[in-house]
Amino acid sequence: MPAQARKRRNPLPFRLPAGHAAGDDAQVPMMILRAEPLTSAAFLPYGEVIECPSIPGRTYFEDALANLRPHARPSLSLTVTDKAAAMPLRSTTMERHEFSSQSFVPQQAGRWLAIIAPHARDGGPDMARARAFLAGPRQGVTYGANVWHHPFTVIDAPACFVVTMWRDGTKGDEEFVTVPEFTVELP
Repeated sequence: MPAQARKRRNPLPFRLPAGHAAGDDAQVPMMILRAEPLTSAAFLPYGEVIECPSIPGRTYFEDALANLRPHARPSLSLTVTDKAAAMPLRSTTMERHEFSSQSFVPQQAGRWLAIIAPHARDGGPDMARARAFLAGPRQGVTYGANVWHHPFTVIDAPACFVVTMWRDGTKGDEEFVTVPEFTVELP
């Protein structure tokens, strides 16, 4: 097959809107992320996937747990959502917990999204390298300390999750930032 006839596979987890190409100097109106299945291997750089074991017994999920402030106290809470997000998801918000990991463990859930972004040179989220993961109802995650992620988002139905982290009541507990608008599409 001639080189011109072959299609190049986009190695990025997002696509640019129609009419834009990588390297264009023109302003890109919105980034579109394609949600990929949540797997332990794909999520490892950002934390740990928590999955219900298939056999009886106890499984520990502690590799990504972190508390970088000795005076911070453990926090255990329940997050209940009464409404699923409209899809495709459109957002301009990311958050991080600079000194603490944050775990989400489903008690009752359908599918939900775990959206992350590595750090940019300026310290904020690098949305050009953001990834969206589609989690199933029996999957949870621990975001590592200082990992940029999107606020908790369920997509199928109302849900209830156990949330764990460390808090000391200061501004360092959580930080929310506005980012250029992005969209998340499901596979």
